[in-house]
Amino acid sequence: MTSDHPGIVSAELDAHLASAVHSLKVLTMNTHKGFTFFNRRFILHELRDAVRTTHADIVFLQEVLGTHQRHALRFPNWPSTPQYEFLADSMWTDFAYGRNAVYPDGDHGNALLSKFPILRYDNLDVSISGPERRGLLHCVLQVPGQDEFHAICVHLGLREVHREQQLHLLCELLDSLPPQAPVVVAGDFNDWRLRATAILDRCAGLHEAFAVAHGKVAKSFPARWPVLRLDRVYVRNARSRDPQILSARPWSHLSDHAPLAVEIQL
Repeated sequence: MTSDHPGIVSAELDAHLASAVHSLKVLTMNTHKGFTFFNRRFILHELRDAVRTTHADIVFLQEVLGTHQRHALRFPNWPSTPQYEFLADSMWTDFAYGRNAVYPDGDHGNALLSKFPILRYDNLDVSISGPERRGLLHCVLQVPGQDEFHAICVHLGLREVHREQQLHLLCELLDSLPPQAPVVVAGDFNDWRLRATAILDRCAGLHEAFAVAHGKVAKSFPARWPVLRLDRVYVRNARSRDPQILSARPWSHLSDHAPLAVEIQL
């Protein structure tokens, strides 16, 4: 780089390096549309309070409602804004929503809440066949110190043959990203047979945070007595640290999945 004012350039570079983010916290959870297990109680307000206590910089949400006309009439404390916007509140200045399923009363999908600016986002439809609608919400964030930071919120299908095809579509998306850019892929993989890692191995440099730290991916379902390893946090071009399963109260009573929290070091 050349300039007629090298002192100004140097000062700008020093300011950029000083403000660079070297560590951030991510949280992923299936919100179960704001209801407890078996849909016994609407707890979105309690869920918002709990999510705020994590101080996560980026929140990956699955099964979050955009609208639902019948529920809005039934529950007096139903928010006037979409669930993802209600959860973002004043803590996460940016949010993105990928609508996957649409039905007469409303819609639901994946969402991302971010304390960093979301430069652009795209929701990739990875539905295979039948009524089950799935998507990959891909967001590009402006994280200080990084040219680009990619966050992909995942919710894969219930059938293994569908998940296998969806994982290959995820690999194609990852292959299209800048090779040196930090990437976090998180969400509900529904991979109870543990087949995803073998498929994702071909996505160079991708590692799963809990597998690296503990030798196994996390048990996250059902939230009160986690047995199945359904939820994941994969990372590329960054390090993962201190992965945690949030399965104690209040989390065990706020969804059917236990949330996962991981520190990402850049």
